[in-house]
Amino acid sequence: MRLRPQGVLLLLCGAALLRIALFSELYLRYVKEGLRPYLVISGVALIALGLVGMISRGQEGDEYEHEAHDEDEQEHETHDGDAQEAYAGHGQDTHTGHDHDHTRNPRIAWLLTAPALALLLFPPPALGSYSAGREEARVAAQGTGTFPELPAGDPVDLTLGAFASRAEWDTGASMKNRTVRLTGFVTRDDDGTWYIARLLVTCCAADAQALKVEIRDAGAPAADAWVTVTGTWRPTGKPGSDAARPVLDAASVKRVSAPSDPYEKR
Repeated sequence: MRLRPQGVLLLLCGAALLRIALFSELYLRYVKEGLRPYLVISGVALIALGLVGMISRGQEGDEYEHEAHDEDEQEHETHDGDAQEAYAGHGQDTHTGHDHDHTRNPRIAWLLTAPALALLLFPPPALGSYSAGREEARVAAQGTGTFPELPAGDPVDLTLGAFASRAEWDTGASMKNRTVRLTGFVTRDDDGTWYIARLLVTCCAADAQALKVEIRDAGAPAADAWVTVTGTWRPTGKPGSDAARPVLDAASVKRVSAPSDPYEKR
């Protein structure tokens, strides 16, 4: 059975999907958890299509070789000179037709398997500071209002979305005099201002929006490093105004490992 680039490409893509969705949690870099079954089904389907295509191609090749062998035998059994010449001419046309129908794929087609192989061996990382620096999320309801009281005890673990919403829209100042703890990856502006960020997804990485909280009173770690920052909210303006931004005065910054699911959910 001859390998065909089309079949190999389907096999590699299917294997890559199964690797990230069935045998690991890498799929969480790209889609929400609920889409895992669909990725597994798609991976199995691609592998099945690749195998079916390769098997059918192999059978066609065997049939063609068998037909060519039979024609050669018939040609050798023909003894009439004129008939043999006519038959040979006819056989040549037949072979020409077969050669046209069964032309091999150009070798350059194998280059198409390189991206699929790279996807299998080196899955792309989750979106990071590059994406966060280009889009600010609008996650809070438009308009100001009071928010529920924070749970008792300090520090309080908050998502970046919850912290940003309260900082920008909460007229009740529910975070005043409270210690909060936020986790995200580091992103920086050209002027040295740095933030911790997470990306908010509705369905998959393609619709991700950036959530950023400015960090003050602490040095900036390396870009894309994951950190947990503990500190207090700094009011910057009247809720609902452009001056009201999510800012945290840091008491401590601790490096942490990236979570298996790096995104915040709506």
